[in-house]
Amino acid sequence: MHKVLRRHFLKEGEAKRVLNDFSKLLDTKPEQLFGSKPKVEVLETRQAKIFLSNGVPFSVKVGNTIFPTLLFNEASSLLSKVVVDMGAVPHICGGADIMAPGIVRIDGKFSEADFLLVVDELHGKPLAIGQALFDSGTLRATKRGKVVKNIHYVGDKIWGLLKSIT
Repeated sequence: MHKVLRRHFLKEGEAKRVLNDFSKLLDTKPEQLFGSKPKVEVLETRQAKIFLSNGVPFSVKVGNTIFPTLLFNEASSLLSKVVVDMGAVPHICGGADIMAPGIVRIDGKFSEADFLLVVDELHGKPLAIGQALFDSGTLRATKRGKVVKNIHYVGDKIWGLLKSIT
């Protein structure tokens, strides 16, 4: 599990930059996601930075990649969704990428490299945040192979850390 090395609040200017960068990922305005005066806190580990707004973890930065967390419901409602069959669930929760045959439905329109929410077909529960390897039209037509890269999933080290702090 990740160990938190440092935990601190960001200054207003830095917080605004982080919120703006994150909001661009979801093609929305920061005020719609976080309200007018959010406090932004950062947890630093050796591998990642986790950003919290008003105590809710909304984003993770690993290297130069910033992505939403599975616990940030506001982002989940804005992301396009890939619905997978129940046979794919244990593999995805083990870190496997999403393969075309396991996809039951695709909700939304997206471009290659956009972030997607992966949910199960039975309950619609979020399983992973993935990155599209194709645009939505191409992905719908693809019948085999890897189509979504698994970035963050239920049960990974980041998930464990997020659950321990919330």
